[in-house]
Amino acid sequence: MLSRFLPRFLMTFCICLFIVIMQFLWKYVDELVGKGLSIDVIGELFFYAALSMVPLALPLSILLAALMTFGDLGEHVELTALKSSGISLTTIMKPLAILIAFVAIGAFFFQNNVLPKSQVKMWTLLFSMRQTSPTLDIPESAVYSQIPGYNIYVKHNDKERDMLYGVLIYDVSQGSMFPRIVAADSGRLSMTEDKRHLVLTLYKGAWYEEMKGGGGVSGMSNELYRRETFHDKELLIPYDANFTRMDDETMRSQYVGKNITELRQTIDSVRLKVDSAATLVVSKMRTQPVCGVPLERTVYKDGERTIEPVKEVKLDKPLDINKLIKEQSKSQQQQIVNQALMRTTAAMQDLQFQGYSINDDNFVIRRHQIELMKKFTLSLACLIFFFIGAPLGAIIRKGGLGMPIVVSVLLFIVYYIIDNSGYKLARDGRWEVWQGIWLSSAVLLPLGIFLTHKAVNDSAVFNPDAWLNFLRRFTGLHQTRKLTAKEVIINAVDETVATEKIHDLKAVCQQFLDRYQGRLSYLDYWRKGYDKTSIKALAEQVDDVVDYLSNSRDQMVLNKAMDYPVIRQLLTYGPNQNAKVGTLIAALFPIALPLWLVGLRHQKNLKRDVSLTIRTCDQLVAIFNGEYDREMEYTVK
Repeated sequence: MLSRFLPRFLMTFCICLFIVIMQFLWKYVDELVGKGLSIDVIGELFFYAALSMVPLALPLSILLAALMTFGDLGEHVELTALKSSGISLTTIMKPLAILIAFVAIGAFFFQNNVLPKSQVKMWTLLFSMRQTSPTLDIPESAVYSQIPGYNIYVKHNDKERDMLYGVLIYDVSQGSMFPRIVAADSGRLSMTEDKRHLVLTLYKGAWYEEMKGGGGVSGMSNELYRRETFHDKELLIPYDANFTRMDDETMRSQYVGKNITELRQTIDSVRLKVDSAATLVVSKMRTQPVCGVPLERTVYKDGERTIEPVKEVKLDKPLDINKLIKEQSKSQQQQIVNQALMRTTAAMQDLQFQGYSINDDNFVIRRHQIELMKKFTLSLACLIFFFIGAPLGAIIRKGGLGMPIVVSVLLFIVYYIIDNSGYKLARDGRWEVWQGIWLSSAVLLPLGIFLTHKAVNDSAVFNPDAWLNFLRRFTGLHQTRKLTAKEVIINAVDETVATEKIHDLKAVCQQFLDRYQGRLSYLDYWRKGYDKTSIKALAEQVDDVVDYLSNSRDQMVLNKAMDYPVIRQLLTYGPNQNAKVGTLIAALFPIALPLWLVGLRHQKNLKRDVSLTIRTCDQLVAIFNGEYDREMEYTVK
């Protein structure tokens, strides 16, 4: 099993890792192209990106490899041979389960020790590349604005002679209030040896500049202008084209660059900060004066400073504030209202500012908690996907890359959507962090348990007939019988025995119709319904008669035996057998009423099937007695 699984696992892991790296490239390609980056820098970025993408590729590769391995065993009947030799599916899965357990343990240490360092390197390189200036490629008849502080327009770019024609430069490096405009007939652009400045050599042009005011003389404008014509002129423009790597310390202090110990320390420190800030806000609110009267006062006694609460002033009767205000003049009333508004607005703005600070700290705590729990979710995801892929491969029994890839991609898309949704809900604080991060595992774990249980017990999970029969129990779909003449018959049909069985069946059917003559009322339907035991016994008796008649050599008997309806076991015949529970369900009138109407229709169809069974019994007896007439087909008993 290991020799079969390991090559597939390594192959699928490389394929999945390549796919997620390509996704990373498509996402950040605009920040890498046109920067003049060396191959070693790009290769280093992709190496660290590959390490950072392992948590995304590892569960998918385990799922796909397990599906391919067990699907291939099932397709070539090797799984059946192993089971027939007395080897259970759990024994077959045991070595791979142990291997995946070690992979899960390794994934935990990878998440805790390797991934933080690789993410620090990757994001540091990526941010460094973002700040790197792009290589110069000035287009024709378009404004080029990639040089900070300069907009350059070139009418024609002769790359063979390295000449620019029809050059127009708009220089705002000194501020947009005092721009400089340079127009030249032609020019040449080059770079200094240290790649920190551009040298722009211009020929036959003019320089226009609006300068700052110089004080001026009386009667003269303070605005100064400068105009210069030149035959050739060199401009030195600051432009750093070198790749400068940022310091790793910036990213190392973020949540992506910390292990479990560091994450817990940060969470505890920020939480202590939040608690102290909240305590300060509450204490400040409690000490706010009410109507200008402070709740506490400072007392100096014997050189010592103490704070004691202000004694409550008890009033003989309630104080009418509105009356006091109305007794004041209009200006004083306006002043009172304005002061109240200013104090309220100031207090509210202060509390909002402190609330923003606390919300930011809570966001930092959630991000660190998310990263902390992700150290464990990868390991559990590896185990869950193995116990989904292995039994699923044993059930569908399809190897290769066709069906396993389709199933794996669908399952992984569901996992990714659930995991990403839970992550966003936890990040935004709408859910608790543990609820959002463990959501995907909680959803897929029951699926893995269900598939493993079904595969171990050889249950027909993907048998269409089983699902169709299950669907028929709810929808009431009809079934038809199909009988064909047997080439070899061991036990031939005895007409006397067959007639006796048919008469017994007819008597049971008549008893059923006599028992349920009218339509059940609403309460009787929910409190009693039809007896499912008697319906099941009737269905078994009908099947027994049909099985006995299937050994007949008379084609007319076979054709008539196929007219026996299939007595279905629908849940709507008697949804409840407990009178108290039925009364409670009947009280849910808006919901129970449509179900009652559906149940009445199914009960009516059942009576019709029982009546058809009686008619078929009479016709078969007539066939055995030689009294059958085609008109009996249309005679309803």
